[in-house]
Amino acid sequence: MNHKFIIGALATVALTLSIFSCEQKTQDTTSPTPSSISESTRKADSVLALMTLQEKVGQLNQYNGFWDVTGPTPAGGDEKKKYEDIKNGRVGSMLNVTSVERVRAAQKVAVENSRLKIPMVFGFDVIHGYQTMMPIPLAESCSWNLALMEQSAAVAADEASAAGINWTFAPMVDVGRDARWGRVMEGAGEDPYLGARAAEARIKGFQGELESEKTVAACAKHFAGYAFAESGREYNTTEIGLNTLHNIVLPPFKAAAKTGCATFMNGFHEISGTPVTASRFLQRDILKGEWGYEGMIVSDWGSINELRKHGIAKDSAHAAEIALNAGSDMDMEGHCYVNYLEQLVESGKVDEKLIDDAARRILKLKFELGLFEDPYKYCSEEREKETLGSEKHLDIATQAARESIVLLKNESNTLPLKKEQSIAVIGPLAADKDSPLGSWRGKVIPNSAVSVVEGIDNITGKTSSYSQGCKLVEGEHSFIYEVKINETDKTGIKEAVSLAKTKDVVVMVLGEDCFQSGEGRSRTEIGLPGLQLELLKAVQKVNPNIVLVLMNGRPLTLSWEAENIPAIVEAWHLGSGSGTAIAEVLFGAYNPSGKLTMSFPRNVGQCPVYYNIKNTGRPSAVGHDAGLVFHSHFIDSEKEALFPFGFGLSYSTFEYGDISLSAKTIKSDGTITISTTVTNTSEVAGEEVAQLYIRDLVSTKTRPIKELKGFEKIKLEAGESQSISFDLTPSELGYYVDGKFVVEPGDFEVFVGTNSVDLKKSTFSVN
Repeated sequence: MNHKFIIGALATVALTLSIFSCEQKTQDTTSPTPSSISESTRKADSVLALMTLQEKVGQLNQYNGFWDVTGPTPAGGDEKKKYEDIKNGRVGSMLNVTSVERVRAAQKVAVENSRLKIPMVFGFDVIHGYQTMMPIPLAESCSWNLALMEQSAAVAADEASAAGINWTFAPMVDVGRDARWGRVMEGAGEDPYLGARAAEARIKGFQGELESEKTVAACAKHFAGYAFAESGREYNTTEIGLNTLHNIVLPPFKAAAKTGCATFMNGFHEISGTPVTASRFLQRDILKGEWGYEGMIVSDWGSINELRKHGIAKDSAHAAEIALNAGSDMDMEGHCYVNYLEQLVESGKVDEKLIDDAARRILKLKFELGLFEDPYKYCSEEREKETLGSEKHLDIATQAARESIVLLKNESNTLPLKKEQSIAVIGPLAADKDSPLGSWRGKVIPNSAVSVVEGIDNITGKTSSYSQGCKLVEGEHSFIYEVKINETDKTGIKEAVSLAKTKDVVVMVLGEDCFQSGEGRSRTEIGLPGLQLELLKAVQKVNPNIVLVLMNGRPLTLSWEAENIPAIVEAWHLGSGSGTAIAEVLFGAYNPSGKLTMSFPRNVGQCPVYYNIKNTGRPSAVGHDAGLVFHSHFIDSEKEALFPFGFGLSYSTFEYGDISLSAKTIKSDGTITISTTVTNTSEVAGEEVAQLYIRDLVSTKTRPIKELKGFEKIKLEAGESQSISFDLTPSELGYYVDGKFVVEPGDFEVFVGTNSVDLKKSTFSVN
């Protein structure tokens, strides 16, 4: 069914009403003024003017997929109600309905039965791929390659849209400092500057030209501060001051809004006593108010109804009242809006103008996606068949995997390996073809990744000598249920030790099952789970020449490993091309270039640990005070990270020249250019991520000891030198004081180097 006729037939009737409705300001100060109204908003208003209150509320309602849409209609109960709601125009969106066949069938119910025939938008968690899996976002951020991040998001969008999906609940742009929180795997790490750039890249990749049938609407989440959950425990409370909120938490979200991210999602958590789903301050005052955001905000799953459990809503009707008034536009599977908003309007507890504003934002998105023009725009069986899992997409996934690998240690040039060496491959993840696919895996085909054993075999041309060593989990791993770690079955350790004795080198592939990180997977101990460290120590006793390959979704505590294992490769959960990329790095076919975007703690007691800390009044004991306890430290551990932010080795070596400045003093609205030369001092071509940091030495509010403000990934041939430069503008030099952005006069330090610790330094002033 072509929907051109809907707009054409209704346009004349709606024109006067739509202009009137546009000129009337709602209580939401973000409603567009007539001079700023976009074409999609005008079209949304023309439809809105014809809608009943019930139909407007219906646009604010999102249901989870609930019945076999290609089969018989539901006979009764909750499923029957949902089905009838779709027919009656009381559902604006569905999630978790995948495949062209199912999406078409569900859309048909809406557009062929409801009075105004308004199409639904279909959402799905396309986090790092739909069928072809890219590296998990935390891994991919370690590539520091923004063009690659954009490209991999575009692949995910291409596949998802080919399967009928037109909205993804990604990217997650939460700044994550605490490795105990399992969802750090979904984000870009601990730094707000890098997080903002990654958010921009992924949004551009997902959305492209949004009207294209090969792109999807993006969703920046979780607005805001979810990763600051106390003790890293999922769904937990957060306490965030205004200084941290504006300078650390919000920058990636603001970048997302500025980039044109179509939607935002709030979260399950609270900030300082207010659940974010109920936060007018975040949603209406900042996002829709100060930032002028014209997209729509969706709740997280059931989070509106969860306001009852938070203790700020007495019942579901009260929860709907609070959330809608606060600015949450769409209720994801909470059943609060669809059941109670109409009576709340009638009782005067909710102004209908706020419902108009929310519905307008949702309708606007549907126009931008082209769903009014063609509700079946994303429903081509032919494209679905041609697109999903294509070789082209696998090639991109493999390249993303290569660039995401971080070499953490390479003592005595243990790596790269040589094909003539005799090699034992040991570990519960060595032959695993499923864990590399990671958590939040879309509609991937299980066990479809290239394993490390397969990757090594493909490079060496022979069958690997392999031993599992120990099982990682008991039974099957699961996205829904708790993963049971094997802590008792040691039967394979003896075999692994015997194998290791006979080989020149041992490649040990250890880490986390893919469902030991992700949503609901908080851990209080973040070392190697189960019997793996025992296995590693047993093998190390008989053959210390070990390359440790790690597969994991979060930074791990690796103090023993870093001290006793000569080579360590951080390989994360790299997606479909995992084993190929890992093997290429191990044998030198690809020179590793990744750099950490989250600091690795020495032990869990350091968490959260991050590079951009404050100095404190007693940062260290020096001089005649050395040895005193009265300074900021631990008495049983160093306070610095084991592997810091920005760290990563290469088979090449790089040397940085002195820093040169375009000026020693600039005005507060000026720009200063920072330049240096990077030289590849090795005999191997390689890529380097040059990083720029600043420090504001004296400021109204305390500032971090270092802040990333620029980076560039460059490729240098053996012996080659290259000049690089960075511009520091007011947007990099300033910060927020009590919510207001300022550039303060004073002295600054500027650093350039290979990671957040090993840096060259210079100084300049702002007046």
